[in-house]
Amino acid sequence: MSTHYELYYTDRKTLGIKVYPDTSVKVFAPIDTDLPIIEQFLKAKRKWIEKQQRSFQTYLPKTPARQYIGGESFLYLGKQYMLKIEPSTAEEVKLYQGRLVVKTLNPDATHIKKLLQQWYIARATILFNKLFEEQFYLFKRFGLEKPILQIKKMEKRWGSCTPQQKIILNPELIKAPIVCINYVILHELCHLVHHNHSKSFYRLLENFMPDWQKYKQLLETKMA
Repeated sequence: MSTHYELYYTDRKTLGIKVYPDTSVKVFAPIDTDLPIIEQFLKAKRKWIEKQQRSFQTYLPKTPARQYIGGESFLYLGKQYMLKIEPSTAEEVKLYQGRLVVKTLNPDATHIKKLLQQWYIARATILFNKLFEEQFYLFKRFGLEKPILQIKKMEKRWGSCTPQQKIILNPELIKAPIVCINYVILHELCHLVHHNHSKSFYRLLENFMPDWQKYKQLLETKMA
């Protein structure tokens, strides 16, 4: 069975592999390394990779299944808010006095979950578009055509830049701090200039956000 991985060409002299807490695999290769050599290297390291992945799966804290009842905590922009359900004929979700308040006459968990998901997506749509406009302005000097922004749930990615110049953001990002959201947006916008993870790509990203690695690590460890 082949190993799914992300490939990064760098100015390093040897091949390297890193396995992350979310069990994703990244391979770092010298520039111009032939793909068959990389595949052979991965094959030789497969048992080690699988061991690391099993270790993360075993020791990664397990998030208890949500019950969507009062007292549970939910993330929003990097902060935890306690859920409070109030009876009301007018359905509404809002942040009030440090709590995430859901007003409804239907306290069923499935319904509460639906209302919260709608609220998260609505908030993500407003904020992501605002941040996207702000970050894209920084790229004006490149003369780029403004890409389409799409908000779409993805299982293993926070963001993506498609060959059709469309940038996709995961609505789950709304649970992360704003600086982490900006990092993902900048990362994807940099792909409009450099389509791979080359040295030039990271130089550009670092120019816009010198401490980007800190926010990347935060997403991988705290938000995984």
